[in-house]
Amino acid sequence: MAFYENLRLEKGMYGTGKSFTDVLESLDHSENYKGTSLENLDAYQRQLKRFDIRVSGRTSDRVEKFFQSGDSAALFPEYVCRAVRQGIEQENLLPSIVATTTQVEGLDYRTITSTPTNEEKSLKPVAEGAKIPETVVHVQDHLVKLQKRGRMLVASYEALRFQRLDLFTVTLRQIGAYIARAQLGDAVDVLLHGDDGKDNAASITASGTSGVAYKDLVSLWASLSPYQMNTMLAGTEAVQDLLNISELKDAKAGLNFQGTGKLGTPVGANLLHVPDVPAKTVVGLDSTCALEMVQAGDIVTDYDKLIDRQLERASISMIAGFTKIFGGAVKMLTYQA
Repeated sequence: MAFYENLRLEKGMYGTGKSFTDVLESLDHSENYKGTSLENLDAYQRQLKRFDIRVSGRTSDRVEKFFQSGDSAALFPEYVCRAVRQGIEQENLLPSIVATTTQVEGLDYRTITSTPTNEEKSLKPVAEGAKIPETVVHVQDHLVKLQKRGRMLVASYEALRFQRLDLFTVTLRQIGAYIARAQLGDAVDVLLHGDDGKDNAASITASGTSGVAYKDLVSLWASLSPYQMNTMLAGTEAVQDLLNISELKDAKAGLNFQGTGKLGTPVGANLLHVPDVPAKTVVGLDSTCALEMVQAGDIVTDYDKLIDRQLERASISMIAGFTKIFGGAVKMLTYQA
């Protein structure tokens, strides 16, 4: 009998500072299964196989299958976390705008920042014995604001026990999508106003009396120099205005949007539809250096309640915040109706 089939599962594997899967991996290393039929499964998936629990597909099991024993019940919170994470990943635009993600263990975190002047950005020749120009990096004088975002799972075990896991996963993925959208809104707020509420993103105004023109996008692109404007964020109305600019309605751009639904790339930037961006506003940024995501742990569930089948009002949440790295790597275009 394989080792994973004798592993004792319990509540104590949660709340250790490591994920449940990491705890399992420390006890049942995946590298021991290389060359076997189980080599493509992680430690958690091997436990699902052990208890013959199918969580997806037309033949997925019912929710009650997790509670056939105390050991298998310990797998349920991890199943919930993974389903929620799928929803976050499917909906998540943050990887397109975040330069780096920092994991912290507490709620107090100060990041570094740098706001070089135009003189400091230009690397001029340095004469022999002359002073080399400096780039000053300093710790911010305020803490990064972390927000707890989540949803309460309100359902009785009796209402869910006979439901197929594949269907229940759809509901959990939607919870993940809600979390992803809320965090994206937090990120946009920091890009526009800073994490201290004072560092407003520099703004330029469209040159025309109304609407937005292609030359305004070019001005936005130029204003970010020497940073590269590789990403643009716009709300629903602004995206419609951008797609109606004649320069973005050529045959190739139209075919791409009509055939795939993928938005065009104005002045080479990746255009993202973000409803949280204010109306008549377009945000341009260099996604490689503009924003840092600070995350306190991973998805958190009320594992005690989930294991004990006390699903009523079991919370699922994440704690994260955002802060600017280089303030000059974000600019904002505003225009009139």
